[in-house]
Amino acid sequence: MATETLATGAPRTARRVGWGQRLSRWDIKVSPYLYISPFFIVFAVFGAFPLFFNVVVALHDWHRRSGMGDFVGLDNFAWVLRQPLFWRSLENTFSIFLWGGIPQLILALVIASILDQNLRARTFWRMSVLIPFVVMPVATSMIFGQVYGQFGLLVPNLHDLGLLTQYSSPFFQDRQLSHIAIGSMVIFRWTGYNALIFLAAMQAVPRDLYEAATVDGAGRVRQFFSVTIPGIRPTLIFIILTMTIGGLEIFDEARMFDGGGTGGGTGGADNQWTTVVLYLYNLGFGDWQDRLGQAAAVGWIFAAIILTLSLVNIVLTRTIASSDSGTKRMPKFLRAASKARAQAAPSADVNESSEGNAR
Repeated sequence: MATETLATGAPRTARRVGWGQRLSRWDIKVSPYLYISPFFIVFAVFGAFPLFFNVVVALHDWHRRSGMGDFVGLDNFAWVLRQPLFWRSLENTFSIFLWGGIPQLILALVIASILDQNLRARTFWRMSVLIPFVVMPVATSMIFGQVYGQFGLLVPNLHDLGLLTQYSSPFFQDRQLSHIAIGSMVIFRWTGYNALIFLAAMQAVPRDLYEAATVDGAGRVRQFFSVTIPGIRPTLIFIILTMTIGGLEIFDEARMFDGGGTGGGTGGADNQWTTVVLYLYNLGFGDWQDRLGQAAAVGWIFAAIILTLSLVNIVLTRTIASSDSGTKRMPKFLRAASKARAQAAPSADVNESSEGNAR
């Protein structure tokens, strides 16, 4: 046992570390990892394992009833790429994304700009725009399916106005009209959510820029495009990226558009609104075929497409942001405001130092 020397020269036995102190040391070292371990355990079981297991399924002739079959390598991927229905579902997915994404982005910006004004009952209006997001997507799809149905709100009125010559609903027959109808569900559900994110970003824009723009004679529209949009550019990039990923993965709206009951839920009689995720579901778990291997291959091909589009989106948005970041392209009132703020910063430091010296 180690010993220590006292001031008088007599040896003293070193103090033994108790069990409670050792336990407290282990608690400090181990407890942070224990706190975050549930997330990693759940992710490993329900996220990482299915992800890597999906690779095994995609490389085998796998069926739900018979289980794993022979190793086929990349044959499942080649089979998927030869299917005309896969490319048709890919076209449908991009068409629905455009019909639902672009109007959604514009409406979210407009709503956020209105909510950023000095309104009465601002909290009420800000909470009300989030109500559609609370509604379950299945319920939203069934409600809109009834609205666009033969006996809904639109078809009978359009028929009475003479705009329709048939009593059946064209939204379940025409390909583009079905895409517009499904896109309207996406707009209804996600516009308010994105508007609140834009609103939080708009409130962080310095107000002196708006004051400088007003003094310079800029109207509200000019202020929106010259002050608000540049001020919320990082948030705008984030929303576009997440909207792209989420919009291409649309499933609930397309499956429940025609009710999803007997004979429905497949994307139309002629696959007018069959999306890629719905095609994947029908391929692996629907009534079409029992092809889990090909369905897994569809998932990996579509994941590669989304990843490529996301990278292109990031590169383009960063290029646009860097090209517009120079002060030469800034409006006159923005250059004046930024110059005034830069000149005010040194004078404020001088005033603070003089007050400190006086004290």
